[in-house]
Amino acid sequence: MSQRDTLVHLFAGGCGGTVGAILTCPLEVVKTRLQSSHVTFYISEVQLSTVNGASVARMAPPGPLHCLKLILEKEGPRSLFRGLGPNLVGVAPSRAIYFAAYSTAKEKLNGVFEPDSTQVHMVSAGLAGFTAITATNPIWLIKTRLQLDARNRGERRMNAFECMRRVYQTEGWRGFYRGMSASYAGISETVIHFVIYESIKRKLMESKAQASMDQDEDESVKDASDFVGMMLAAATSKTCATSIAYPHEVIRTRLREEGSKYRSFFQTLLTVPKEEGYRALYRGLTTHLVRQIPNTAIMMSTYEMVVYLLQR
Repeated sequence: MSQRDTLVHLFAGGCGGTVGAILTCPLEVVKTRLQSSHVTFYISEVQLSTVNGASVARMAPPGPLHCLKLILEKEGPRSLFRGLGPNLVGVAPSRAIYFAAYSTAKEKLNGVFEPDSTQVHMVSAGLAGFTAITATNPIWLIKTRLQLDARNRGERRMNAFECMRRVYQTEGWRGFYRGMSASYAGISETVIHFVIYESIKRKLMESKAQASMDQDEDESVKDASDFVGMMLAAATSKTCATSIAYPHEVIRTRLREEGSKYRSFFQTLLTVPKEEGYRALYRGLTTHLVRQIPNTAIMMSTYEMVVYLLQR
C-alpha cells in the first residue's frame, strides 16, 4: 500500500466516524445513562420521595423513551449532546487509526494467509481494534464521565478540561485508562462485525461483476445502489456482532463511573448479575442497536464513498 493510499484510508475513516458521531449523539447519551449503576438518573423525584433506599435499588430502570423524557424535562435538550466535544476530538483519530491499521494489517496478512480469507479479516480487525483502543481510551473516558454528569436546568455543567483535571487529581494517570480491559474484550465484536461485513461486501461485488459482464458495463463505476448495499451490509453485520458482545459495553460504563466500586472486568462481570440480575448486562441494548445500526451504516458508507472519490 502506498503512502497516498494510507492517507486516503486515514482521511476516509475520520470522515465516516465524525459524521456518524454527530448524527447519533443523543442516542449515545441515553444509552450511557441506561447502562450506569446510578439509579437516580432514571427515577423521578416523586418516586424517590415515596420509596425507601432498598426499594429504589430493586426498581427496574425505565426504557429509553422514559430516560429521554427525564433528560429533556430535568436537564434540557443540550444534555443530549453531552460529551460530543470529546467524541468529535476522538472519533476522527480513532476511526482513522483503526481503518489505516486494518488496511495495513490486511495487506500484510494477505501474504501469510489465503488472500481476503476469514482469518485475514479477523486478525486484521483485532489488531486494528487493539491499536485504536490503546491510543484513544483517555478521550472515551472523559466522554463517558461527561455523559453521566447529570445536572438540572440552570446548574453549571462540568466541561471536558475540568473533567480531565478532576480525573487526574483523584485517580492519577491510571484513571484515564479505566474501562480499557472491557474495550479489549469488545474487540470480539469488531472482529465478528468485519468478518460478516467483508463477506457480504465480497458477495455484492461478485454479484455486480457478474451483472456487469452480462450487460457489458464497466464494473468500476459505482452508483447509488452500491452505497445502499454497503449500508445494508454494515447494518446487518453490526447488529449480529453487537447482540453477541453487548455485555462488555455495560461493564465498560460501570468501570468508568466516577467513584465506582467496580475495579476490574471480571469483578464487574460477576458483581452486576449478582446484584441486579443477568438482564442488567443487557441494559440499554435496544438504544444501542437503534444508535449503532445507523451510525455504522453512515460511517461505513461515508468511508467507502470518500475512498472511492479520492482514488478516482
